[in-house]
Amino acid sequence: MYVIAEPTPSTNRSVQAMTAAPARHPPPFRWVKVLVPTITTRNGVVHLLGTGRCRKVLCPVPRVVGLEEPPVVPDFLRELEAAGWVPIRVDAYETRWLGPACAKGVVERSDEGLLDAMVFASSGEVEGLLKSLKELGWEWEMMRRRWPNLVVVANGPVTAAGAESLGVNVNVVSERFDSFQGTVDAVKTKLRGLDSTCM
Repeated sequence: MYVIAEPTPSTNRSVQAMTAAPARHPPPFRWVKVLVPTITTRNGVVHLLGTGRCRKVLCPVPRVVGLEEPPVVPDFLRELEAAGWVPIRVDAYETRWLGPACAKGVVERSDEGLLDAMVFASSGEVEGLLKSLKELGWEWEMMRRRWPNLVVVANGPVTAAGAESLGVNVNVVSERFDSFQGTVDAVKTKLRGLDSTCM
């Protein structure tokens, strides 16, 4: 059995504990092979798994409620099938739109003039914001006019592509999207550059 784990510090510690002394682990762990991709993308995971040869692979994925399901999961399942796997989809948790209140804080800041950057970690977040803005009588173009220097950041190329497809232009795409630290660093670098041009 293969287990795909995201390359985070906590995951690395768990993997080390699981594989340190296999003889001491209960029998099920003796035939578990943990695969940790260098960069977590659907292509990277499928490549790491290799050829499926009609074997089944359990895919715990989010159930999207109140929003359009982003193409990431359906594309991932299709890529697994193309590689010879039989993906078994299991809705492990919910990604749910919280309603117009999602954008209330953003709209309230319009009077204060305080909004330097906006970070998106998924295209679902982008869609949720746009939907909430519309409910409050706003559009994305109104935000751009209100904050023309707003830096829009995406946590990786998949999120950036999803944002662009929804009409939200992205200024910064984190190159280290295996953790949010890469996104934070990208924001800091971009804002520092803007500060220097304003001096």
